[in-house]
Amino acid sequence: MIEIRNLHKSFTDMQVLKDVTITINDGDIYGIIGQSGAGKSTLLRCINGLEPFQSGSIIIDGEKVEDIKGKELRILQSKMGMIFQNFNLLNRLTVYENVALPLQFWGKKTNTPEVKNKINSLLKLVGLEDKAQSRPRELSGGQKQRVAIARALVMDPKILLCDEATSALDPKITHGILELLQRINKEMGITIVVVTHQMEVVKQICQTVAFLKDGQVLASGRPEELFIRPIKEIKAFLQEESELLPDNGVNFQLFFSDSSSDPLITMMARDLNIDFSIVWGKLEDFRSSIYGSLVINVAVENADKVKAYLDEHEVAWEVL
Repeated sequence: MIEIRNLHKSFTDMQVLKDVTITINDGDIYGIIGQSGAGKSTLLRCINGLEPFQSGSIIIDGEKVEDIKGKELRILQSKMGMIFQNFNLLNRLTVYENVALPLQFWGKKTNTPEVKNKINSLLKLVGLEDKAQSRPRELSGGQKQRVAIARALVMDPKILLCDEATSALDPKITHGILELLQRINKEMGITIVVVTHQMEVVKQICQTVAFLKDGQVLASGRPEELFIRPIKEIKAFLQEESELLPDNGVNFQLFFSDSSSDPLITMMARDLNIDFSIVWGKLEDFRSSIYGSLVINVAVENADKVKAYLDEHEVAWEVL
């Protein structure tokens, strides 16, 4: 478990993280999302001990990161694999040698049968078993990131930290990388922390998410809760155009999950004998579960009847 409590971090007179408190459970895929400059990457560097902080605490499996130094800190860091946006591969080394690099840093032999089997197994896991002797310049962006993932796993980490790991990739390749991360999480039980500004990343793999703005956590919870019924700051982040609503009447936004089977809209029109307009709607896929919202516009005199009907049928709603 990773516990971050009341974390404050400043660079000279600029405060980057302000009273950040989040809990990341073992085996979770946790997303940290926000615009550039929100403090996401700094928070990640604080977690793995690369960045000191002024106050607060980070506790990983009972160890306070701020209390350990030197070799003990390096041992803790070895339990946390790191994946970056720009891959950080060495062009002079083969794929095999790049994956083996962390082992060399720890003074371990990389040509033993045990290590060879381990690295080849990791290359098979990431779908690159035939690229062991290739150089990074011979690989695509997606393949380079797969090498970086294998390298991050070679020390058998308990935690995998991903800093904008898919930002440089196109949507199709991003989807494949995210599927790989899900597989690693499921099969190896590794906790994954994902820093990103891409909504698709959060929707596809994250079980929990924290939204950062100006160094503060403004909201946290399940992605479908945060992004289907967003607070105004998340709406601005998603660039939702609320001004596209009709000026007359009352605008209701209704929220549905994939378990919603009743034809509620036609039922309501028939049961209440009223007319209304459909303004817009959307469906969102969160880890293969479908959630959606629909905005309708009704006459002012019918608003109370609509509210009562929605409450009776236990439909979540709000007036925009």
